[in-house]
Amino acid sequence: MKRYFAALILTIFLVAGGFSAQAADYSKYGIEKDVPGIGSYESIDAKDYSGRTLNIITHAVPVMGEPTALHAKQFEELTGAKVNVVHVPFGDLFQRIMIPFQTKQDAYDVLFYGSLWIGDLNNYLAPVPQKYLDSGAMKEVTLNYQDVAKWGDTMIQFPVDGDRHYLKYRSDIFGDPKMQARYKKDTGKDLRVPQTWEEYNAVAKYFSGWDWSGNGKKNFGTAEVAKRDDLMFSAFISRAAPFAKNPNVKGGFFFDLKTMKPLINTPGWVRGLELFVDAQKAFPPGGSNFGLGDEIFSFGGGQVLMSYSWDDAFVQAMQKDSPIRNKVAAAPLPGASEAWNRDTGKWDKFSPPNRAPYICWGWTSAVSKMSKNKDMAFDFLAFFSNQANTEHDLQIGRFGVNPYRSTHFDASFWVEKLGWDKNTAETYVETLSSMDLSKNRVFDLRVPGVGQFMSSLAAGVSKAMAGQETPQKALDGVAKEWTQIVKRIGKDRVRNAYKNVVALEDNLR
Repeated sequence: MKRYFAALILTIFLVAGGFSAQAADYSKYGIEKDVPGIGSYESIDAKDYSGRTLNIITHAVPVMGEPTALHAKQFEELTGAKVNVVHVPFGDLFQRIMIPFQTKQDAYDVLFYGSLWIGDLNNYLAPVPQKYLDSGAMKEVTLNYQDVAKWGDTMIQFPVDGDRHYLKYRSDIFGDPKMQARYKKDTGKDLRVPQTWEEYNAVAKYFSGWDWSGNGKKNFGTAEVAKRDDLMFSAFISRAAPFAKNPNVKGGFFFDLKTMKPLINTPGWVRGLELFVDAQKAFPPGGSNFGLGDEIFSFGGGQVLMSYSWDDAFVQAMQKDSPIRNKVAAAPLPGASEAWNRDTGKWDKFSPPNRAPYICWGWTSAVSKMSKNKDMAFDFLAFFSNQANTEHDLQIGRFGVNPYRSTHFDASFWVEKLGWDKNTAETYVETLSSMDLSKNRVFDLRVPGVGQFMSSLAAGVSKAMAGQETPQKALDGVAKEWTQIVKRIGKDRVRNAYKNVVALEDNLR
């Protein structure tokens, strides 16, 4: 127990400035108590890894990189191990992981990376041992994120995060009787949380260019990740999903699984891009070049009425120093009143609107198949994601750890620990948990060469956004490039990987 108490003391030291000023947020939450389990402080304290070294590669500080470094220091203190952590910017992370594998170098034991890279990395990753699969913590991982962690039926990624796209909106504005009356008078329609993407664009444009917040500055309707090289492809996929992911059609969202013909330029995808282009009319100045950070601070700072992406903007809005704290709410992404049916070549009508939740990449972790320290590596991941650590990491927006276990979807956690308004907390957890129940989901394109496919998609979408090409022409160009990428990598190789994605989307269990 000596090392256990030393680690708790270390946590206090770290947050007091001994590690980094950024980790000081832990001073608000400190580890109040250990929670029994395979990766608990007490169980890890019982391990003796003295004289051994664990090598970890992770993202740059702060997102995922900061909690990795923090928990690595704690793990060192508990076990006697030496832990080396290498931080890499996102743009370089894939290659820094992949090159050692390709050259058969045992460079890293533990990897933190974007889960969509599983299509390239799966052959290099060690399966999660049964004792971790049988743990209470793992069994609490929701179905979607168990799926994200698997390749076929085998879990080769260790869940540490849950990411999805959903709608964030200013509940104080939507609920204001004066705003409701004004909107009704001017448009003839009731002001409500948008149910379709067409309705989203209409509401966003109405609330653009005037001071509806009363702070003396112009407000705008929507902030979106629209910068070509900053995950813009994910924002576009969210918009296209309900038009292109028809619940009556199985066998592929990005490709037709049988033929591997790209579907990216079919009418549903084109409709989504048309609306993405149109949404720019409601962006703040410079919004067509907003990256994820810009979207976070635009919505989180009160500049716009609505936004959608990952949890970060919502958490930013709910920080204690936020001007819009407890003035926001969450909702499912807008849907579509019609979705393209490629089997019939017609649009199918939907009432209520068709929705297609996007289970959007997110951070994950894994152990290298070449590692000589698999026992220590898996213990570290169990420790990183133990209940005590995770509950605290969830509360720090910049850490990049978002809800992924059933226990995280209890509104009382957010109300009691963070002081969130009850209604805000309920909309948040209900929105997130409802995605697990969907029978019409969209997952990332988890195939070899996913970086090439997404780069091509982002380039094509950016041409349409800039007015250089029509949405149809832009996506026709993407489809042509995707066909060539499939040919270079090998149709059978891409298809064999893609069938795993289709199984997730179509719930083929």
